[in-house]
Amino acid sequence: MKSAKNGRDGRTRIVEGALRRFSQDGVSATTLASLREESGVSVGSFYHHFASKEHVFGTLYAETLDMYQDAFLAELRSHEGAREGVEAIVALHMSWCGEHRERAHLLISERPPKRNEPGGPEVAESRRVFFRNVADWWRPHMKAGVLQPVPPTMCYVLWLGPAVEMCRLWFAGAHQPTEEEIASLCAAAWQSLRRHED
Repeated sequence: MKSAKNGRDGRTRIVEGALRRFSQDGVSATTLASLREESGVSVGSFYHHFASKEHVFGTLYAETLDMYQDAFLAELRSHEGAREGVEAIVALHMSWCGEHRERAHLLISERPPKRNEPGGPEVAESRRVFFRNVADWWRPHMKAGVLQPVPPTMCYVLWLGPAVEMCRLWFAGAHQPTEEEIASLCAAAWQSLRRHED
């Protein structure tokens, strides 16, 4: 049922309010009362949609991860060349984080839900499918001797680690990345992941 207050249903208002609170205060410092206040829903309405703060966080994290991974894969698949794909993903990461700042802050700053926590099974399955799809793109370039054979975790760290750290500084208000710096991050990712001649 939609609220007469703003035409959005209670679940949407709770999720949007939680995104604001989690982004500003962090999940651990956010209370259930502050979530209800931020979203403007009653206690009954809150519990109609969510069982706990952790349930809201798990739902929000899983939805945000899906958004990011969908954008990542769409960008990656639009590039046939290894270098173009690797560099485009770094640029995509920076632009997505700028466009979805609160959601990006959630992914970067908060621990993802574990398998036995709300949202955990969905996140685990989403990651499994995501890494399989990235591997499908990576494999031909690796077999062609263009990209290194690296395990998923190391691939992530080499590919996006510096960009994630740049976003941490950005979100903390310590530094605003320039186009030149983003281009340097793209080039650094390529140098880290390409197969070097012996």
